Amino acid sequence: MIFIVSGVSGSGKSTVGALLSEKLGLPFYDADDFHPKSNIEKMASGTPLNDKDRVSWLRQLSLEIIEWEGNGGAVLACSALKEFYRQILIPIPPEKITWIILHGPKEVIAERMKKRKDHFFNANLLDSQFEIFEIPNYGWHFNIEDTSEDIVDRIVEKYELCAKKNRTP
Repeated sequence: MIFIVSGVSGSGKSTVGALLSEKLGLPFYDADDFHPKSNIEKMASGTPLNDKDRVSWLRQLSLEIIEWEGNGGAVLACSALKEFYRQILIPIPPEKITWIILHGPKEVIAERMKKRKDHFFNANLLDSQFEIFEIPNYGWHFNIEDTSEDIVDRIVEKYELCAKKNRTP
């Protein structure tokens, strides 16, 4: 099973993803670690990525997802802001992917971003992320105003309930 934790920058994807991977005993990957240097430099300079910038990055991640699924699963933190991006990330049957969608007020996320240290994402780009974020009507949705621990506990609860009923999440 692949879990993809999605949302705008600062929504807690990496924190929730790392906690979830620990609870489920799956490896954790942060999509940011797969960005080419040119994307990182662009974001660090305050310039939003465009679709062209993201496509090769998303295709690389989709290849990784195939490998991770073949090795027993993983948790991936990835913004995947548009439906177009999410479709590129699905190289395996969709029922093998559980989408975790994190969303919440821009003010709360902006405040979190002010406290971040040593991250390449320029907080001035937050508006552009909210502008393009297409919140899907599928997946499991969580409000980021809840604690990461509470969110992860609810994810694990839902996952275990699905497993007991012998159905995909």
